[in-house]
Amino acid sequence: MGPARLTAGLDHCRRLDLPAHRTLHGVLEPRDLGELISYANEVDMRGRGGAAFPFARKLKAVADAAKGGDCVVLINGAEGEPASSKDAMMLTRNPHLVLDGAVLAAEALGAREVVLATAGGEVAEASVNAAVAERRAANISGGAESRIPIRVVGIKERFISGEGGALVKAVNGEEGIPPGRKKRAATSGVDGLPTLLSNTETYAQFALLAEYGPEKYAQVGTSKEPGTILLTVSGGAAHGAVIETPTGTLLADVLALCEADVGEGVLIGGYHGAWLSAEAAQTAVISREGMKLAGATLGAGIIVPLGETTCPLGEAARVASYLAAESAGQCGPCRLGLPDMARAINALVEGAGSVDAVRRSVRVVERRGACFHPDGTAKFVLSALEAFEIEIATHLEHGSCGRPVRGVLPMPEREAEPEYRLEVDWSRCVGHGLCAHLLPEFVDLDDYGFPSFRKIPGFMAKDARRAVDMCPALALRLAQTNGDGHGGKPAGSPLRLVKDRGGKKGEKGAPQLPRTGGLPRISKVGGTAG
Repeated sequence: MGPARLTAGLDHCRRLDLPAHRTLHGVLEPRDLGELISYANEVDMRGRGGAAFPFARKLKAVADAAKGGDCVVLINGAEGEPASSKDAMMLTRNPHLVLDGAVLAAEALGAREVVLATAGGEVAEASVNAAVAERRAANISGGAESRIPIRVVGIKERFISGEGGALVKAVNGEEGIPPGRKKRAATSGVDGLPTLLSNTETYAQFALLAEYGPEKYAQVGTSKEPGTILLTVSGGAAHGAVIETPTGTLLADVLALCEADVGEGVLIGGYHGAWLSAEAAQTAVISREGMKLAGATLGAGIIVPLGETTCPLGEAARVASYLAAESAGQCGPCRLGLPDMARAINALVEGAGSVDAVRRSVRVVERRGACFHPDGTAKFVLSALEAFEIEIATHLEHGSCGRPVRGVLPMPEREAEPEYRLEVDWSRCVGHGLCAHLLPEFVDLDDYGFPSFRKIPGFMAKDARRAVDMCPALALRLAQTNGDGHGGKPAGSPLRLVKDRGGKKGEKGAPQLPRTGGLPRISKVGGTAG
């Protein structure tokens, strides 16, 4: 919609190789750091990954921290967000524009290298590797390409993998989860060096700013937020797409272009975003300021209309369960609070529970997490409660709204994971209760002090093994199931805790538990544990 800048040439080519890119954009000459900072300040360029942090301040912070020494430029191409495709689109179809912006910044900062992190094994990774090879060949043949080394790192993609600290850890060869305590990449990032970290679209916009200059760059868009922006439209849209549009465009026009059925509302900003009602969506403007006035945040440019044929509350519950499962598992609000929140909103879908129970579960996690994931999930759930108030009342009164959950909100395909269980030797177990002390969120004790178990996610495998090792009676054993519920070899990812409790009713020391046909009782928890 409007002039094609980031997407220029893509109407003729599926992918712009280096010669095609240079035909469109020419060769960017190195610029002075002060000039680039001035350019970014003049148009108030912000990061396009969701946080909207001023890019000029990032440049200056890295330069100040490096003090003329080594630093790194890091491109965050690991979206993690299932409802966003803009970064993958740019890396797959127009990788050289992204690399131009990163190399420009690296030359101005005197950086040691450019690192591009993206989901491993995907088409985007192959495209970027090809782009780096094209540049290397141009250098060898005497071309004018930058001699800044470019390194591509494929990482395991999760919802939290695009968080800055998680990305830095993944690039450094560690587990790609948030560090727990806020660490500024500008002072200590890749290999402990000052690191300029921003997302794919930001670097592409930076390249265009240097190519056009501030005056031409600001000829489209609003005066406060000039330029264009990439949006990912999916969900109830007949034609899901990545769209480039000037800021200031009406959201209704974007939805009309994609023949989107708004239904009960539109999710803006992704799964850490907020819902807009159908009425609010008609007047909302595509810009940070416009979305704030409408009651949402633009975030990474994610727009998901619901449509009329699916259950809105069920869709929100699906996302809440997914977000709970994406927890890093390193703090109580994530490990305990998010699964409770998911269970509470899933209970509403079934016509049980209460809105108050959901709100209580939200209060437990707000502003207490080791990273933003609990707060972002809480924001999404609270927004759903407000947007679907009538829908919730219908479910509580009738048990359902009559519409199925069609899975309209995008969700990644999850690989089948092996199951595990704790087996209890009841001839040994005497109800010490230590396992409940070690795994309080997943083990309950009955009136006699004997344990019953709930499903445990994979990130708790280490703690479960600890419970096995520390059982005073040596009554626990961790075993992998064969997919049919039968035990097998010991192992350790997501766990299923199973037991059979013998003894006669009323017998001293024997747990009282209903039995069905002599089979073991298996405790299960609805939703997805996180």
